[in-house]
Amino acid sequence: MAKHHFKTEVSRLLDLIIHSLYSNKEIFLRELVSNASDAIDKLAYLRVSDEAYKTLPHEPRIEVRLDREAKTLSVLDNGIGMDEQELEDNLGTIARSGTRRFLETLPAEAKKDSNLIGQFGVGFYSAFMVADRVEVTSRRAGKQEAYRWASDGKGDYSIDPVPAFDAPGAHPTAQGTEVRLFLNDAGEEYLSRWKVEEILKKYSNHVAYPIHLVSNEAEYDDKGKKKGESPKDEQVNAANALWRRPKSELKDEDYKEFYKGFAAEHLGFGVADEEPLLWMHTHAEGTIEYTSLFFIPKKAPFDLYRADYRPGVKLYVRRVFITDDEKELLPVYLRFVRGVIDSEDLPLNVSREILQQNRVMSQIRQASVKKILGELADLAKSDPEKYAAFIAEFNRPLKEGLYSDYANRDALLGLVRWKSTRTEPGVATAAGWTSLAEYKERMKKDQKAIYYITGGDEERLRKSPLLEAYRKEDIEVLICPDEIDEIVVGSLGRFGDLELKAVNRAGSEEGLASAKTAEAGAEAGKACERAKAVLGDAVKDVRLSKRLAESPACVVLDGDDPSLQLREMLKELGGSDLPESKPILELNGAHPLVQRLAQASESEAEDLARVLLGQALLVEGIKLADPIDFAARMNRLLGAKEA
Repeated sequence: MAKHHFKTEVSRLLDLIIHSLYSNKEIFLRELVSNASDAIDKLAYLRVSDEAYKTLPHEPRIEVRLDREAKTLSVLDNGIGMDEQELEDNLGTIARSGTRRFLETLPAEAKKDSNLIGQFGVGFYSAFMVADRVEVTSRRAGKQEAYRWASDGKGDYSIDPVPAFDAPGAHPTAQGTEVRLFLNDAGEEYLSRWKVEEILKKYSNHVAYPIHLVSNEAEYDDKGKKKGESPKDEQVNAANALWRRPKSELKDEDYKEFYKGFAAEHLGFGVADEEPLLWMHTHAEGTIEYTSLFFIPKKAPFDLYRADYRPGVKLYVRRVFITDDEKELLPVYLRFVRGVIDSEDLPLNVSREILQQNRVMSQIRQASVKKILGELADLAKSDPEKYAAFIAEFNRPLKEGLYSDYANRDALLGLVRWKSTRTEPGVATAAGWTSLAEYKERMKKDQKAIYYITGGDEERLRKSPLLEAYRKEDIEVLICPDEIDEIVVGSLGRFGDLELKAVNRAGSEEGLASAKTAEAGAEAGKACERAKAVLGDAVKDVRLSKRLAESPACVVLDGDDPSLQLREMLKELGGSDLPESKPILELNGAHPLVQRLAQASESEAEDLARVLLGQALLVEGIKLADPIDFAARMNRLLGAKEA
């Protein structure tokens, strides 16, 4: 037996690989199958580029064999194979990979066509997470000798000749490699055929070559009694990647079936018979090469608004699954998108689990975002009703993009939709929404701004006293009931040359034709002074309103003060050191209650002032600090009126 020592600090590196590089043990199988696929790729390339290999018969095949009695799991391929020196070079040094060296010898154009992933050479060693001992038996294509590499991963390995090699699906003189794992206690779960098949379908379903799972399975008689075992050999992967096929070959039904099967099953969303709302299939070539296939679901995922949402895009590199748990593949606001990104040249770190912050991934992400937003814009133009169905489910995430994705803000401004005083309330059709561009087209000639109102309930906002003057002058106001609207719309500032004005802000009514203080005389002024004296620090100011026509009072905010609704929301999220926002109470000088305030006794004036403020706050959805006191004052006023 020829003993060798690893050429690097193997104990330290293996400990790193086993305990740090990989977050779950099952990926060892992904790595070994990926290596098997690489070996077949190498042979396929040589069969078309090297005369010595062109006549070599070859039917690509990968096998995973389970032996429960011996407690072994083997991965076999009939790829290029390795000779004695290659076993020592490729397996005797961690972070040195035959695949990587092979890539370095290829011309640039050939690299694009050779689907090789194991460029860092440590994936093989993940086998020691589940095995006490690993044996690699291999025969190089075109050679007669076969060799076996063996190690327990603790510092030494051996390489010895073997008389025969059981190549997968071929005779003993065929080329190929077998990696046999002698499983430890932690690895015995991978003797389950069901478990291994699940892992293979999860990680390697779209490897281009057939993967066969081979094991002996129990047979039972008609009474359920075990009568023996028989070999079971089944192909368990699809062996093709739909997204890599030309779009011209695919029909709508192909995409729909892919979505129902692959996406619903493996990405954990949707239902088996649900069709996607929209899909987009792209193959990009140039400085970077990748394929993407994205789907927009009809219904929002259940975890859309949870911080621990599950990403919906899978990352592949040359058909080999890398991750479905990477939230950086697309911006957070596009977390509802489902699908696949398959890169030809994406550089990965040594674990293949944690994506590097690199130029290639950044370019793929940027291009993917533009593609998705562009397709949504086309849908909005071509099928407004279908787009309205999309908006009903995903309008709020798009609004998040307005705040977080400045580079694509213009595109998002064209996609986001709003309720307004001109749209139909409570409907999810196109008639229930408007875009900012459509609002602008409907504006009155002398209108100088786009007006909006924020709050927590659409129906209440539509009935708000703050809209009375705008309704009177037939000026459209955007209705913004989402919690994030105040932050999002406030951050926009303008739409083109038009300022966006919140109608619940002091001064927003300036410019309205009816924005003039009612001719209420000295009595109205006296009412304001009395209310200001009673309310004191509870309000920032009390003034006569230029916006009220029917209601006795309303509250607005000054300048950039955070709204009372926003303060409530932030407080629920744990905010404590929030700046205090005191409302400005506006009174309708022509209203009987306000005139009554001017003439009331001291005690009645206090009740009237506090009730006017309380009802104005309630109308805006603000909780009263002391509802019992409010009810008592209301009862006294009602009693006084009856008397």
